[in-house]
Amino acid sequence: MYAGNITIVLHTHLPYVLHHGDWPHGTDWILEAVAECYIPLLNVCNELLKEGIYPKLTFDISPVLCEQLAHKEFPGLFRKYCQEKVNAAMRDEALFVKSRESAHQIYLAKYWQKVYSDRLYEFERVYNSSILGEMKRLQDIGAIEVMTCGATHGYFPLLADDASIELQIKTAVENYKKHFGRAPRGIWLPECAYRPTYEWRTFIAVDHYSTKHLRPGVERLLAQYGLTHFITDDHMLKNGQCIGLKDVDANGKPFVRDWIFNRSPLSIYNVSSDKEIQYGTSIAFTRHRELAMQVWSGDSGYPGDPHYLDFHKKHHNSALRYWRVTDNKADMMYKLLYIPDAIEKKVSLHALHLTKCIEETMLWNYKQTREFGTICLPFDTELFGHWWFEGPKFIKQLLRGLYKSPYLNTVTTSEQIEAVKPRYVVALTEGGWGKDGNHENWTNGATVWTWELIYKAELRFKTIMESLELESIKPTLRRVLTQALRELMLLQSSDWQFLISTVSAKDYAEQRVTFHNSDFHRLCDIAEQFIKSKKIKKTDTFYVEETEIRNAIFPELQLEWWNTKIYPLQKKTETIEIESDLSQE
Repeated sequence: MYAGNITIVLHTHLPYVLHHGDWPHGTDWILEAVAECYIPLLNVCNELLKEGIYPKLTFDISPVLCEQLAHKEFPGLFRKYCQEKVNAAMRDEALFVKSRESAHQIYLAKYWQKVYSDRLYEFERVYNSSILGEMKRLQDIGAIEVMTCGATHGYFPLLADDASIELQIKTAVENYKKHFGRAPRGIWLPECAYRPTYEWRTFIAVDHYSTKHLRPGVERLLAQYGLTHFITDDHMLKNGQCIGLKDVDANGKPFVRDWIFNRSPLSIYNVSSDKEIQYGTSIAFTRHRELAMQVWSGDSGYPGDPHYLDFHKKHHNSALRYWRVTDNKADMMYKLLYIPDAIEKKVSLHALHLTKCIEETMLWNYKQTREFGTICLPFDTELFGHWWFEGPKFIKQLLRGLYKSPYLNTVTTSEQIEAVKPRYVVALTEGGWGKDGNHENWTNGATVWTWELIYKAELRFKTIMESLELESIKPTLRRVLTQALRELMLLQSSDWQFLISTVSAKDYAEQRVTFHNSDFHRLCDIAEQFIKSKKIKKTDTFYVEETEIRNAIFPELQLEWWNTKIYPLQKKTETIEIESDLSQE
């Protein structure tokens, strides 16, 4: 008896770091992710396929990460990275022999040599130096689904101009088509951040945007670009409200019929800020928090098991890891050496435990509701392999166990929509996945200055664009303004506020905000001077060229994607009042 399906969604994103440093912050972030997460997970998919098991994972991958993985410099950078890791492990081996360390520590040095040699071989020989190419192949044969994300991971609810949000979405759709040969169906909202329709204003006083004005809900903007579904956190559903049942009248026009139902994270719902669904809806998959935390938590979850590789302790000579967790509360000096051969049984037991928890949850839901259920487990891809080294092995064992389950199937998000065909309509409350479910991780005393820069940049670009006739823009001016638009999008990345708030790479993030803001305004200065004089200085030409090389994303970007048209929602509609601790005052 099948009681429902499970979807596992892996959020695959890193900010633009090419040409912006290497270690400890910069290009190494992507190189680590490819070696530790992306290649091992692709290996898992292909190993399962050989067993006759379609993994049915749903990956979302941000366009800004796609551009870096597809960059012509990336294969050479990855080759160099893996070779350096192998060399570092060889130096460790020589050091351990010389200092008469244990035979097991010498074995671990050889273990790391093999790990990075294997990653390089797989990247070049198995996957033809193309992570995206392999993901496309797996999607084309129906083994996985690939969703998109905001183009540069801009934080949708706090961007001041709807044109900015539409630009993030439109660019994401077009970039996805370029890399995957089809239009995307789903999207991961950056930071799972959502805002409904209401009269909104910026939380800081800036020209133009700090006056309350009606703005469309995020679901309506997604619907404009054919994006059918997204992922949300459970508190936004729990604190939301029922709208009704989606239906069509005799003329085929959609409307909402009054209907009362229980909201549950084990169902998927059409999302609308009100009953005016003719503006478009999008379907929300809700994270099942309790099940997800079995994997997420480093303290009480599986990654904290004493046998697994410790993330924090690294050898001073190579930055390689030789120790196991041992005890989450223990001082680093008490960590014991890692034993790779000891983790297979642990991984199998943990995968079996989660499989049983998922089955029990799904069966309980079916007995209570008699409805076919949905369990959605979304994670950051970097959890599997980077933060939790054994994570890819766990995913493999989990998918094996779910494949054998008599109670549920593993499916992609689009497959679950086809299976369920949801008709219930809900209004979600505003929020994201951060602290207390609000925007605090991204807007606080430490980051308010970044938003002031973003809002002023949005307004400046809006003003320039509204002063021009697009069809008559000369190629030189178009080129300058297009690069300015790239800088604006990079400035809007939510990663910078998060890194500042968590102090994990605060100086680096502050520097990146400052640099992109400076580049944006310099390019706008050049554009405005060209508009006046119809000329561009040679030094300015060199600057534009250098900026295009340094921040070479989205060659397909067009100025027309900055959409200054008025959204159809021109009058205040009847909105659903939802209690929220998010204030725009």
